Amino acid sequence: MRATLFKNARLLDPASGLDARGALLVRDGKIAEVGPQVFVDAIQADAEVIDCAGRCLAPGLVDMRVQVREPGDEHMETLASAQKAAVAGGVTTFATLPNTNPIIDDVSLLEFVERRALEVGLANVHPYAAATKGLRGEEMTEFGMLADSGAVAFTDGEHAIADALVMRRALSYASIFKRTIVQHPEDPALAREGSANEGETATRLGLAGIPAVAEVMMVERDLRLVELTGGSYHAAHLSTGAAIDAIRQAKKRGLPVTCDTAPPYFALNEGAVIDYRTFARLSPPLRSEQDRLAVVAGLADGTIDAIASDHSPHDQDSKRVPFSQALPGGVGLETLLPISLELVHTEAMSLLDLLHRLTVAPARILGLPYGTLAVGGDADLVIFDLNRAGKIEPERFASKSRNTPFDGRPVEGRVWRTVYRGTTVFDVEAEVPPPTRRKVFVDA
Repeated sequence: MRATLFKNARLLDPASGLDARGALLVRDGKIAEVGPQVFVDAIQADAEVIDCAGRCLAPGLVDMRVQVREPGDEHMETLASAQKAAVAGGVTTFATLPNTNPIIDDVSLLEFVERRALEVGLANVHPYAAATKGLRGEEMTEFGMLADSGAVAFTDGEHAIADALVMRRALSYASIFKRTIVQHPEDPALAREGSANEGETATRLGLAGIPAVAEVMMVERDLRLVELTGGSYHAAHLSTGAAIDAIRQAKKRGLPVTCDTAPPYFALNEGAVIDYRTFARLSPPLRSEQDRLAVVAGLADGTIDAIASDHSPHDQDSKRVPFSQALPGGVGLETLLPISLELVHTEAMSLLDLLHRLTVAPARILGLPYGTLAVGGDADLVIFDLNRAGKIEPERFASKSRNTPFDGRPVEGRVWRTVYRGTTVFDVEAEVPPPTRRKVFVDA
C-alpha cells in the first residue's frame, strides 16, 4: 500500500496536547510519523502527498451514542447509510445502541451487527448490548457471553434502568467483565406523559411537561448504587444543571463515573419547540436557558467527559404528527462537529479541549484504542476547515433520515476529508451535489 503524506496541516492531538504546524505520514493504514519535524521533501517521491493548506488535522471523531435502525427499520437507517453519514461528519468510530428490532440482547444479533458493519467497512462500529432482555428492565442479559462477543458496554438505550435492584446487579456483573453501564437517566414515571420541558414554554403551548428533577433523581439514585457496588457508570446525554452538579460532586468523591451530553443541549433551549417543531422533540427534552448554560459550564470545567451525536433517525411519518405524538430524537452524525465548534468560536472552550471530548475521552470510556494521533495507531483522521462558513442543509445528508433540530442553522466549520485506516472515505470536494428541488407551477 502506497504511503500517504498529509502536509501543511495544523496537527491537533488532544491525547498528547500537540497543536502545531506539521505533517503526518501514513504507511499500511497506520500512522508512521507525525509532527513538525516530519521531513517532507525526502519522502515525496514514494508517497502520495496531500496538501492540507493549513486545515486542522485531528483524530477521527469517536461517537459513543448512535442509533442504527438495522435490523428491523432499514427505511430509516442502515449500517451502510449510518457509516456514510458518520464519515461525512468526520466520525471514524461509533457505538450503536441495542434498540433495534429485534433488540440486541443475544449473541447472534450482536454478531450480526458486527458482521454487517465490517461488510460496509467505512468506519469502526462497536455495538452495545442490552442490559436487560427486551429492554424491559427486568431480567439481565448474558453479560459474560455478550462481552466475550464484543459488546462494548451495556445499556437499555432510550429506556432508563428503573428498578434499583436490577441496576445494582447490572453494575456488579458488568464490573466482572470490565464493562460500563450506560444509563438514560430519566425517571420514567415523571416523564411518562410529558413531551417538553416542564416550564413556561410547555404551559403556553399546552404541552405536558417533563420536570428537570426527573434527570437528577435517577442520577443521584444510581450514584448511591455505584458507591455500593464499585461498578463503572456512565450517564448519557445530560441536560440539566442539577444532574451535572451531582456528577461533579461524585467525581470529587472519587467514584468511577463519567457522563456525556449532545449538541442540542448546549446549542438549543426549550424555545426551539415553539411553533410545535417536532424535529426539536428530543429525549431528554430541550431544557431552559439556565440549564443550557450549565451544560456549557460542565463541558468547560471537565465535568462532562464526552460529546455524543445522539443520532436518532426517524421517518417523516414519525414526525409529521402533533408534537405530543411525535417520536423523540434527531439525527446528529453530520452536525456533530460544526455545532460543537460553536463552543470554540464563542470561546467557551479551546479547540484541543473540545476535540478531547469528541475523540480520546469517549474512546477511553468505552475502552477502545482510538482517538489519538499516536505513532503505530490506525490512521483514522478528520481534516476540517475551522472557519469555513456555511449552514446545516439536511438535503445534503448521507443519512436516510432528515430529522435535525438544526435545519438551516448557520455554522462555522466543515469537514474536508475523513480518512479511515489510511484510506480517504469522505472528500467534500468529490461530494455529489444535492438534488435540485422540483419546481411546481400552478396556473392562475
